[in-house]
Amino acid sequence: MTDHVPAETREPLVDSLAAVILLVVVPFGLLMPDEGAAAESSRPNILFIMVDDLGPEWISCYGGLEVKTPQIDALARGGMRFTNAYSMPQCTPTRVTLLTGQYPFHHGWCNHWDVPRWGAGCHFDPNKNMTFARLLRSVGYVTAIAGKWQINDFRVQPGVLKDHGFDEWCMWTGYEGQNPPSGQRYWDPYVFASGERSRTHKGQFGPDVYADFLVDFLRRHRDQPMLLYFPMVLTHGPQVHTPADPGAKTRLEKHKAMVRYTDRIVGRLVGTLDDLKLRRRTIVIFTTDNGTGKRFRARMRVGSTVRVVRGGKGLLTENGPWQPLIVNCPGTVPAGVVNDTLTDFTDMMPTFAELAGAELPRDLLVDGRSIAPVLLGKQKDGPRSWILAMGRGAAVLDEKGVRPTQVFTDRVLRDKRFKVLVEAGRVTRLVDLVDDPEEVTNLVGSSEPEHVAAIRKFSRVIAGFPKRDPRPRYSPTAPQAWDRKPTARSRR
Repeated sequence: MTDHVPAETREPLVDSLAAVILLVVVPFGLLMPDEGAAAESSRPNILFIMVDDLGPEWISCYGGLEVKTPQIDALARGGMRFTNAYSMPQCTPTRVTLLTGQYPFHHGWCNHWDVPRWGAGCHFDPNKNMTFARLLRSVGYVTAIAGKWQINDFRVQPGVLKDHGFDEWCMWTGYEGQNPPSGQRYWDPYVFASGERSRTHKGQFGPDVYADFLVDFLRRHRDQPMLLYFPMVLTHGPQVHTPADPGAKTRLEKHKAMVRYTDRIVGRLVGTLDDLKLRRRTIVIFTTDNGTGKRFRARMRVGSTVRVVRGGKGLLTENGPWQPLIVNCPGTVPAGVVNDTLTDFTDMMPTFAELAGAELPRDLLVDGRSIAPVLLGKQKDGPRSWILAMGRGAAVLDEKGVRPTQVFTDRVLRDKRFKVLVEAGRVTRLVDLVDDPEEVTNLVGSSEPEHVAAIRKFSRVIAGFPKRDPRPRYSPTAPQAWDRKPTARSRR
């Protein structure tokens, strides 16, 4: 993990990656710059699937009892299922953390900011933020994205996905201020696709539109190393019936139908890889962006007991950031493995880089650590002794732009046993996740040596964080009619 340097002290990134070194050792052999097409075919494809608003209590291989998810379960049986994986607890912090490999206290997106809806010049600026897509494209990968973005406004920045490293795209544009049709992501979806202006796809189901695009992309680029990023729109509200469950009526019935349809789409993509004989060359990663919406509860088997888990989107209890993470690639990723490696979404950038044979630029701040050796069966455990989650609620807009809600955003850190809540820079809560999975008992103040040692350990980590969380890094886009205005809430 790199040293923590406040993002505001670093120079903005330039678009060029000329400094990236192309002589690297990759898991599939030594890649030399002059190996040409043979080298290209030796590198794995990466398909990263991220479901929206769905905790592990809805996935049957994690003990979920409400619905069956056979396609996702098959990935787990044939690959590696992680039990200690963290996202951030809410949409925007998770997505920017995933793309950059940085924690919110470095990239500044500590809270949700719905760019197409609220605007105000704020956006995920490609001139100031590196993404894993740009990095992999720089070493010869062809890249695609489908699903949900929501951190740029495509009306204002129609070429921004290309700038962020994606060659092709098929995106629900996000609800655009003063444009009601754009609110549809499911039936009659409003889609922004490569080479087109955003438009409504009448009579179609959005998740199928995005999956169709990815299937076509796989077919057209089967002879090239590919990165496909699939931040799904499922299962985020509003709850709707699906083509497979047209009779779903209640909100809960529709939610279950959407979970089943998520599983169905996963199966379709994996089936396409089989049909194209790409399965053994493609590392498939399945996860979710944060916990389920709070209105839903699910029975979940944990060991020999059954718990009822309430959705925890936006919370810092485990039902907020603790996510399913499954990795599968026959012949490359060991099959049938349950792994307790500590990992969070900052680790994806360096992991993708190592898998693809790309070196991270030396001047790029990355908080994560690669877990590629774990995925490839070369190591049983990862390099981390803690993981972190932070970021919830809406950000604040003041006269200078968007900023975090708190000077020092509340956060949680955990290892394989203990977890701390950090408020205003100090530990206010300690729980033992092994003995107290419901997180009921606060052990702060305990004189037990192991509790004292845990607090000391995490306090040393916290001492290395910036004392003040930064604003998101961006040069404001032009003013728009739908821009949100600063309010009295902006004052500190």
